[in-house]
Amino acid sequence: MDIGRYGIWTFTLDLVPSSRSAEHVDELDELGFGAVWVPEAFGREAFTGASLLLQGGTDIVVATGIANIWARDPMAASAAQSTLTEAYPDRFLLGLGVSHQPMVEAVRGHAYAKPYSAMRAFLDGMDAAPFMAAAPTTGPKRMLAALGPKMLELARDRATGAHPYFVPPEHTAVARRALGEGPLLAVEQAVVLETDPTRARDFARTHTGIYTGLPNYAGNLKRLDLGFTDDDFTGAGSDRLVDAIVAWGGMDDVLARIQAHHDAGADHVCIQVIDGTTEVPAQAWRDLSAALGLSSS
Repeated sequence: MDIGRYGIWTFTLDLVPSSRSAEHVDELDELGFGAVWVPEAFGREAFTGASLLLQGGTDIVVATGIANIWARDPMAASAAQSTLTEAYPDRFLLGLGVSHQPMVEAVRGHAYAKPYSAMRAFLDGMDAAPFMAAAPTTGPKRMLAALGPKMLELARDRATGAHPYFVPPEHTAVARRALGEGPLLAVEQAVVLETDPTRARDFARTHTGIYTGLPNYAGNLKRLDLGFTDDDFTGAGSDRLVDAIVAWGGMDDVLARIQAHHDAGADHVCIQVIDGTTEVPAQAWRDLSAALGLSSS
């Protein structure tokens, strides 16, 4: 499976009819992006949503970023992964994550106890699960949403690699050291194509405000020893935190941050365009493709 150096991370495909989502995947494939990453939260279920998106394009990989392990049991996840891999060889990449305590307990009604142990047990269950159907002709691939040392080690040992989210390039360097040279490191980077600082940070905070109150992300950034304190996570985040997480400015500014992740050891950067709306940012995707030299568009 080759997901290339650049992909797109977006929740907006959940917000349009599935036929239009597939058309957008068609275009992303034509624009030269190697993968499109889609979340699982309050929108479409991860595997059925991926099956709809896989109807678009011919080469682009559809990746879950990230399927929640509390949403289904390991046997169901393994069967769904094998089903999609058989139907679309080398085009489905399963990203798995432990999510966050509020999502798991308040929304899904599970106990968020020992998430690392829960992930390890989930992988054991997937690996042991039978599948009595037409087998894939290519091996199913999985990534782990990994931030801290133990989960990064698990991604190294039990998965194709890691998919860190809401991280600066400094974390990418940490993740590469933990993974070593072999495993795939696919990092999400949020971008705002706006040069006015006030407007850019206002747009950026529509993104950061979703995550600043989640301990997993706050703890990870504090662990990097970049000087972040509790004050940086107040509300939608301080200017310093916003600037660390969201690349904003002109196209050259955005490309520089993407390159910083590659320089720090990322194999693939999936770009999340933030513009303060919930519209599909198709024009920004076209502009990024052209600026990255992926197409002549």
